[in-house]
Amino acid sequence: MRSVRRLTTTVAAVLMACAGLAGAAGTAAADSPSPSASASAGEDSAPTEAGTSFRTATPIRMDQRATAGASTGDYLYWVLPIDAGARATVKAKVTLPPSSARHGAATWQLDVYDGLRRRQACRYGAQTKAAAKDAASVELSCSLRTVRGWAEQWANDPLPGSYYIRLTVVDLPQEDLGQPVHAEVEASASDAGGAQAVDGKLSAPLVPGAVAPTPKPSGSAAAQQPAASDAPDGGWSSGWWSDRWVWTAVGGVLAALAGIGGYRLTRGSGRPSYLPPGA
Repeated sequence: MRSVRRLTTTVAAVLMACAGLAGAAGTAAADSPSPSASASAGEDSAPTEAGTSFRTATPIRMDQRATAGASTGDYLYWVLPIDAGARATVKAKVTLPPSSARHGAATWQLDVYDGLRRRQACRYGAQTKAAAKDAASVELSCSLRTVRGWAEQWANDPLPGSYYIRLTVVDLPQEDLGQPVHAEVEASASDAGGAQAVDGKLSAPLVPGAVAPTPKPSGSAAAQQPAASDAPDGGWSSGWWSDRWVWTAVGGVLAALAGIGGYRLTRGSGRPSYLPPGA
């Protein structure tokens, strides 16, 4: 019983230490560079226009509401960086012309493309929605699959890099083409954690010009150089660290303690008491 109590105390101490380690890992992740209120105040205001093609897509950031005035029938493009391990959701809202000026219902569609311009499937969300003739606005959303750090060449898995958002009307009366509309787009993301981590990473994120060699500054100039405009706040992740390393270490420690405890419980207390001395 003394051995069992000692083992229980040891396991409890190890679990508390592992919990502290996991908390430290979370704190380290929270301490990583992230946009703050003071930093956001000094940045440029949210974009108020959209591009008309992949090449002219307007850059936006996570949790930044971009707006644009356009004509019905235009293709509107935005682009934002999404890193490995992120589960991104893109939302769009289109304010329609007055119902008295429209001739019927209109169907709008929100598409998301990765850095290779492959259309990405939505896990859930109203990617296409029809707006009735008397509707004042239409809202769409698309929740992407978790961005992977690496994937096979034949796979269509989302990879870290630039993601293009395209908003357009796909069906409406011919008489309604060219009428003014107001579009709003916003993207947010959550961390999927180590459960979605993979062993491997891309040599470079899928961003425009990623294959073009650029000189790397050295010394203090490299430390003072801000992150690229097409990179997430804080830069791209290294791709090797995830919280599954913490839980792998916790599992190893618990397995070792279980082995030690089993040995102590089964080895006995030594010489049986019923044997005579010298036997």
